[in-house]
Amino acid sequence: MSRAFCRGTAGALLGLFLLGVGLLITALLIRTYTLTKPRVIWQGEGAQEATLGDRAIKQLRQALIGAVRIPTVSFSEEEQNFTALAEFKDYIRKVFPRVFSSSFIQHEVVAQYSHLFTVRGLDQGLMPYMILAHLDVVPATDEGWKFPPFSGEEHSGYIYGRGALDDKSCVIGLLQALEFLLERGYQPRRSFYIGLGHDEEVSGHKGAMKIVEKLQSLGVKLVFVVDEGLAVVDGVIQGVKRPVALVGTTEKGSITLNLTVNQPPGHSSMPPAETSIGILAAAVLRLENHPMPNMFGEGPEASMFEQLSREFSFPLNVMMANLWLFSPIVSRVLETTPSSNAIVRTTTAITIFNSGLKSNVIPHMARATVNFRLHPAQTVDEVLDIIRNTINDKRVKLSILNSFDPLPISPHDESNFGYQILQRTIHSVFSGVPVVPGICIGNTDSRHFVNLTNSIYRFSPFQLKPEDLGRIHGLNERISVENLKKVVQFYYQLIQNADSDKVPTADQDNHEL
Repeated sequence: MSRAFCRGTAGALLGLFLLGVGLLITALLIRTYTLTKPRVIWQGEGAQEATLGDRAIKQLRQALIGAVRIPTVSFSEEEQNFTALAEFKDYIRKVFPRVFSSSFIQHEVVAQYSHLFTVRGLDQGLMPYMILAHLDVVPATDEGWKFPPFSGEEHSGYIYGRGALDDKSCVIGLLQALEFLLERGYQPRRSFYIGLGHDEEVSGHKGAMKIVEKLQSLGVKLVFVVDEGLAVVDGVIQGVKRPVALVGTTEKGSITLNLTVNQPPGHSSMPPAETSIGILAAAVLRLENHPMPNMFGEGPEASMFEQLSREFSFPLNVMMANLWLFSPIVSRVLETTPSSNAIVRTTTAITIFNSGLKSNVIPHMARATVNFRLHPAQTVDEVLDIIRNTINDKRVKLSILNSFDPLPISPHDESNFGYQILQRTIHSVFSGVPVVPGICIGNTDSRHFVNLTNSIYRFSPFQLKPEDLGRIHGLNERISVENLKKVVQFYYQLIQNADSDKVPTADQDNHEL
């Protein structure tokens, strides 16, 4: 009887287990196929598209090529190519004559090299918005480039050069779109501003911040801000079946530190057990060997993957839709590549190492510069505590060159005007690609505008493939002419779409799979 009882109990437990497994699988599948929204179909008439004929395309190509050839390089906050920045001011005035001569556009130079355009709309009762881009680029030498980085060479449908992607394509595309709109007699209903900063690559303190101060002195508030940032990515997110548009609703914080070690100097023939270089090298090695904690799920990145779950192939779609269960697995997978690892944690990058003057002299001082990009769930103080504990050597002195916390997360719900205008424009220009909020892992001038609006979006209106990611700030930066046309079409439609006084509404196509 006891054996029968045991068999009965075991059978009941097995039945309960199988029932539990079945219920779990059912719950996972239900959430997978109901979590994300179907394809969006926008209501109402959309903006007029930019029709670019041969003349317009030639004009656009030449405009970008000329811009790339002006080496507006920023080396540091103190060292920029100011001659080139002054030349760029004359260049855009010559290339976009209607923008500079329009009766309803006011242009002013801010802080000598940045530009602020005020485009007056017909309805002054509508709150204005702002579009940002930047003129300066990071340094580049000829070594390793297919074409010299400031040649603006056009080859096989691509324009090569430093700034082709970051960010002169947006500068030229935006001004060209406005030029084309003016050419057909267009005046916007809603006022807007264009801000072109000259020092974004080295902080924006003298450019974008001065533009903000100017607007604040006028009492300006903005309904939304659009700056460079994320893009339409194709093949970048492993497992996603088609291109998707990522819109940065926040960006990571930053800390730049100098680590310094001072030890007695001496002759290389009588070296001590530890030198300043050795102590510092061990410290930075500890930082590299002990990365910051994985914060996946504690910031907005989880929402991004959940909203993208519909685009993943099976079984990844089930995992992404049910991160409450699978986030430990997903977060470990994301750690395996630099681009996705940057989403899940604060990153550590040793960027400069200086020490020594002569081969037979043990140096007194060694210094390293380290840049950290902060995950949205961490603060500057929290990261500094981790750094000190990881180095754990009082001989290594820390000095903060600059730091700021991650930016607030901008609203991206169906009631937010700026996000919905942006989403509608992206859908129109990029053939209905899914639009999801994301984290901008770099920093932009838009971070200085947080007191003017709570709706800041970071999106570069072109498509990137995996091989394109390394070109930004890297070798052989380039943009295709087709992508450049998309940039113009995006701004051309965005300006018109923003004339609405209502949040765009959309239907859901429930038959789209």
